[in-house]
Amino acid sequence: MAFFKDPDALVQDVPNGALLVLPPDYSLVPMAAVRALVRKRITDLHLLFTPIGGLAGDILIGAGCVKTLEAAALSLGEAGPAPRFSDAAQSGAIAIKDSTCPAIHSALQASEKGVPFMPLRGVIGSDVLANRPDWKVIDDPFDPEGGPILLLPAIKPDVALFHAPLADSEGNVWIGKRRELVTMAHASKETLVTVERIQRPSLLDDPTMAAGTLPAMYVSGIAEAKGGCWPLGLPGHYTANLNAIREYALQAKTQAGFDAWLQRNVIDDQGQMAQQQ
Repeated sequence: MAFFKDPDALVQDVPNGALLVLPPDYSLVPMAAVRALVRKRITDLHLLFTPIGGLAGDILIGAGCVKTLEAAALSLGEAGPAPRFSDAAQSGAIAIKDSTCPAIHSALQASEKGVPFMPLRGVIGSDVLANRPDWKVIDDPFDPEGGPILLLPAIKPDVALFHAPLADSEGNVWIGKRRELVTMAHASKETLVTVERIQRPSLLDDPTMAAGTLPAMYVSGIAEAKGGCWPLGLPGHYTANLNAIREYALQAKTQAGFDAWLQRNVIDDQGQMAQQQ
């Protein structure tokens, strides 16, 4: 049975050094929970994106919360490069694990299925392999000609974190068509979710909602956070605030500018309130 808290309490038990998996910016990004992690002053996160990162990753990196990053890419999309990530990558302030979209999904699916590795073929021949000594190429035992196959070790995050439109009082969470969130939850030891609202009737009792619902058995905690994706959008509910994202990109070009943005929008917790007014 899931428990219900506010966003700051929800992330309180996420330990320093945790392997944390987040969804991409086009999915259901838990920005309210990310701000709560910064206020908690979490450190040494091993940050994983499924499969590409954006604003949430840049904020966590700029705030000094991240030790390693694994993603297929990290950018602010239309707002340009992710400035704190770019500086950290160039300075060596964080360690980066090169990866690809199918590789990340496959490694999470291995943990989801309870197996130690997942085979993949498409990465063979790419430069990514030169930077991933933990990936192994072997002869395919089922190929009569002995062609190569890549083995990816399973990734089992300590915590999966995402936002969703709706949960019920039993702890079931409606995620709609965002199936990468199911993989994240299945693969992770714990799953923490912020939601727009919590209803009393069970989502699993409604046949129109049940297929898009993550059952409570995979959910470790829930916090209600209206506007919890801000300034990113929640597909089907509200759009991204592009002006706010562009303002962030401009201010975060320098560490001093980022620190000022962080104080105003995260430490003082005014960003989400301003969006609601």
